[in-house]
Amino acid sequence: MTRVIVYVEGPSDKAAMEALLEPLLGSLRSRGVAVDFFETASGDRKKSLVLKTPERAVNILHNQPGSIVVAIPDLYPKNHGFEHETPHELADGILDRFRAAVQRKGLGNGLSLEARFKVFCFKHDLEALILASEDSLRTHLRAPGLKRSWKLPVEDVDHGHPPKRVVEEIFREHGQKYRDTVDAPLILGASSYLDLAEACPQCFRPFIDFLASL
Repeated sequence: MTRVIVYVEGPSDKAAMEALLEPLLGSLRSRGVAVDFFETASGDRKKSLVLKTPERAVNILHNQPGSIVVAIPDLYPKNHGFEHETPHELADGILDRFRAAVQRKGLGNGLSLEARFKVFCFKHDLEALILASEDSLRTHLRAPGLKRSWKLPVEDVDHGHPPKRVVEEIFREHGQKYRDTVDAPLILGASSYLDLAEACPQCFRPFIDFLASL
C-alpha cells in the first residue's frame, strides 16, 4: 500500500478536498494507494505549512519508504512565511527548506526523498474552485439567476481581491454568510473534479494529474 500524506492549511481545505475527490480517492484505494489529508495546526496556518511541513516531510519520507508527502498551501497571502508572489516562487521556497532539512540531518538519499515530496498550491485560495463550480454554487445558494461577476479563468482572481473575498461577497448579496467548513464541502462535493481541473489548469489540474498518475 502506498500512502500519500497531503498537508493543507485548514479544516475547510481538508473537508472540501475529501468531498470533491471522493470518486478519485476511492479509485486510488482500489489500486493500493491511500490518500489522507491533514490540516496544519491552528494559528497562522499558511506560515506553519510552508515553514514546518518541509522538515516534517523529510522525517516521514526517511522513516516510511512507501510514502509520498504533498504540500498544498494557498498562494494568498503573498510573502507569507517567506518572500513569494507566484506559484513557482512558493514551491521553490518550500523545496529550498526541504533540501536544507535533508542536509541538516545528514541524509545521503536527498534526491530519493525529494522525488517523493510534491508541492502544489491553490491559486489564489481554495475558493477559486467554488467560483469555478458555478452550477453547484447557484444550487447551494438557491439563486438560479446568479450571474458571474468575477474574471475567468478563476485562478486569475488575484492577491488584490482573492477568491474567498469574492465568495463571501456573493453569499452576503444573497442574505447568507459563507462558512468555509460547511459550504465549501457541500458545493465542491456536488461538483466534478475533472470539470474543475479543466477550469483551473494552472495549479489545480497538476495536482489532479499527479493523483491520477499514482
